[in-house]
Amino acid sequence: MPTRVREVTTDEGWDEAVPILRQLWSHVDEAFVRGWRAEDDYRLFGLYETDGAHGADDGPEATGGETLVAVAGVSVQRVLHHERHLWVHDFVVDEPRRGEGYGTELLDWLEEWARDRDCENLALACRAGNDAGREFYESRELEVWGQVLEREL
Repeated sequence: MPTRVREVTTDEGWDEAVPILRQLWSHVDEAFVRGWRAEDDYRLFGLYETDGAHGADDGPEATGGETLVAVAGVSVQRVLHHERHLWVHDFVVDEPRRGEGYGTELLDWLEEWARDRDCENLALACRAGNDAGREFYESRELEVWGQVLEREL
């Protein structure tokens, strides 16, 4: 089935996206996840499987005949080790749809989106113990650059 990526900006779009995001963020409540929408630089994109009935003139919020299968929350950032890069905060393929190529498709789209915005790198953190996620990212030629170290405050 054909797919398309669009930014998730409406209440209805977030209603669809939050359950998928919480597959990664299961340790926090729904209100916390919805709060990201108010962050200045956070943008949420969804990969939708479509019925093929949408044309180029359909607006970004057209939803009929679409099924959300993956989401990615991103921001363009500048830090010492990557001057301008796309930071992927969240990357989740709906659990029953994993292994069907949607992750690769969404990551490819993000790479092109980042290039169009003069980003030099795409970067993300993969939670320790997420062996399947790490295997996927490494299969897509993301290299382990370092480790994230943190302390709860």
